[in-house]
Amino acid sequence: MNVLCLLGSPRKNGNSATLARRFCETARGLGAEVSEVFLNGLDFRGCQACFSCKGKTEACALNDGLSPVLKAVAECDVLVMATPVYYGELSSQLKAFVDRTFSFLVPDYPYVPDKTRLAAGKTAVLVIAQGHPREDLFADIFPRYQYFFEHMLGFERMRLIRACGVYGLGDAEKDARSLALAGQTAREVLSKA
Repeated sequence: MNVLCLLGSPRKNGNSATLARRFCETARGLGAEVSEVFLNGLDFRGCQACFSCKGKTEACALNDGLSPVLKAVAECDVLVMATPVYYGELSSQLKAFVDRTFSFLVPDYPYVPDKTRLAAGKTAVLVIAQGHPREDLFADIFPRYQYFFEHMLGFERMRLIRACGVYGLGDAEKDARSLALAGQTAREVLSKA
């Protein structure tokens, strides 16, 4: 089992990274091969809407720090994406990655049932660390990205690990409930993969 973990916070050891790493530690303990990428440490751009991936090539035409990450996504079994909530949305680092996954869609994706170039059977996990304690706020983030990853990119399933009220640096380390959820999610994902 190959797990790719993308850390989308500008803080390498922030709350979302803490939760993602708990998932990864558990997965590693179950025998998975785990690799981690700190997106903020890469030099890359967002999608340029050039549509080269829909005609001239079957991959993103940009050659930057995200190129090997996209290749690793194609090869992984489980994709973990960790982000804080910034202004009610994913971090800009993770959103830029998501936009670049447009390159995985086949040229005629709006008109065909099989929209993706990715192999079937992948699982995605979205890890969200939210400073605000109200769970009803920003609850729309997960369903939106679940639609893209399952319906458009062909992931078999997408899971959520979400911690609310983890505002200060280190708060997730003290959130036993969310850490337990991260470990339990890893066990469930690996048992079904």
